[in-house]
Amino acid sequence: MSERRQAIWFFLIAFWILAVGFGLRDPWPADEPRFVLVAKQMVESGDWLFPHRGSELYPDKPPVYFWLLALCFKLTGSWRWSFLLPSLLSGMGVLWLVRDLAKRLWNPAAGLWAAIAVLSALQFVYQFKRAQIDPTLVLFTTLAFYGLCRHLLLGPHWRWFWAGCFAAGIGVILKGVGFLPLLALLPYAAMRYWRWQGIAELGPGNIGRWSLGVVAFFAAIGLWLVPMLSVALSGDNPEHQAYVQNLLFKQTAERYVDPWHHYEPAWYFLEIVGLFWAPFSLAFLWLWRDWKNALSARDARVWLPLAWGLLVLAFFSASAGKRDMYILPALPAFALAAAPFLPALTQRRGFRWCLWGFALLLGALLLGLGASALLSDPSFARKLAEERDLGGEARRLWMMLAVVGGVSVLSALVLRPARGAIAVAIALVAVWSGYGLVAHPALDPSSSSSALMARARALAGPDRTIGLVDWKEQNLLQAVGPTTEFGFRAPRELQLKRAEAWLRELPATRVLLVQEDKPGECVRLDAAHAQRVGVANRRTWWLAGRDALATTCP
Repeated sequence: MSERRQAIWFFLIAFWILAVGFGLRDPWPADEPRFVLVAKQMVESGDWLFPHRGSELYPDKPPVYFWLLALCFKLTGSWRWSFLLPSLLSGMGVLWLVRDLAKRLWNPAAGLWAAIAVLSALQFVYQFKRAQIDPTLVLFTTLAFYGLCRHLLLGPHWRWFWAGCFAAGIGVILKGVGFLPLLALLPYAAMRYWRWQGIAELGPGNIGRWSLGVVAFFAAIGLWLVPMLSVALSGDNPEHQAYVQNLLFKQTAERYVDPWHHYEPAWYFLEIVGLFWAPFSLAFLWLWRDWKNALSARDARVWLPLAWGLLVLAFFSASAGKRDMYILPALPAFALAAAPFLPALTQRRGFRWCLWGFALLLGALLLGLGASALLSDPSFARKLAEERDLGGEARRLWMMLAVVGGVSVLSALVLRPARGAIAVAIALVAVWSGYGLVAHPALDPSSSSSALMARARALAGPDRTIGLVDWKEQNLLQAVGPTTEFGFRAPRELQLKRAEAWLRELPATRVLLVQEDKPGECVRLDAAHAQRVGVANRRTWWLAGRDALATTCP
């Protein structure tokens, strides 16, 4: 098959894997409802510089990603059909950049296998099928690293260097760590000093041209930072000034140096790489020898991506606060470092057996889970049905797992270890197809809280205002009809105090939506005084009207 046809088939398969299930669900926690809610309020209010979550400012992230969500909504007219679009386009962009750079550094086969390595990683597809900032961040960190490599390894190409610096700046105003690609200049400087092979001949001097990279980096940041600061510091709104302080300091340096959640051990990301970058991570069992030889040969084409990937790994491991998706920007770099060796590695008998075993084990696990839930009543199946308030949808989920597992096992047995890579490809396509086509619509009513909020409106009636207490972003996002809230960051006790006073003012036209295990001392949640709405996101919710208010209350 020609190189062009191989590329076309690869990108068609990649598009299917990343897009399957598109439009079949609403935003799910964590993060998706929050980000879509913020973008929705931007569209409705016209305040594009200062994001809001409900009635409060949202200072955790810069607004650029919310602008992208709003733009996609304007193009489609539907939040359901737009909120995953930035991640989908980012995923396709990352794969194109990885393939093109590896092709330029080595050959077309290396480019194709580098892109396959990225797409095969479980974490890549899972994250790029979600509406979080990280997929879009990875696009810009990959673009920035691409631009740097076009100059540092394939140059001189100053325009690509400046473009890479500009992309890193955009990454910063997406999420503070967007500057990470610029760390590649550290190993580059050492490699240039020690005269490694593969380094571009850039000549001495060029201080002005190097300085323009700094200008491009800060110019990108200034696109948002300058107008935001000019409004916040020139006005007398204390909320805007608190927003600046929180976003620029607490959510960046302070969050890295002294995090307040997501505590994980120093080796956490090694576990993530080993488990959630599979099956690509299986290649590391062989690649370390190739990387060792490349180090002896001082091959900068291999070791610049690898050194940068290791720097990213070290950077995130040094902080006590860790989430699995933080390490994702390093995945394309490791795939680029593996690219020249993957074509030969896929011909090795041991690696083929390893891939075949992965496909067989994955299929057997899914088949076992699905068959067990269908043929008996295991505790894990009951727990999922109870926490997600699932009815017949649960059976569809178990059937999907059994079918996907059966397809994976059958493909492994038929293709045998000699075609282990094809068996893995079939298994992964089956997994992501089942996830998108079956799991998305089956889990969506509960995971998105759309069913809960629709039932809450049906019980409350069309005209009564629902007051949200200790609410989650998906509750406000999916709310139907008149709705209010009493703050998001406010302590639960303060929210309850505000809510009770609000309900007593006009009890005939108001009702509260509260969690079963957090009603407070003045709200009685039982069948005689309130209405049980249902379960969503492992929380049980009740509607409490004036009858639920205790007559005597501390």
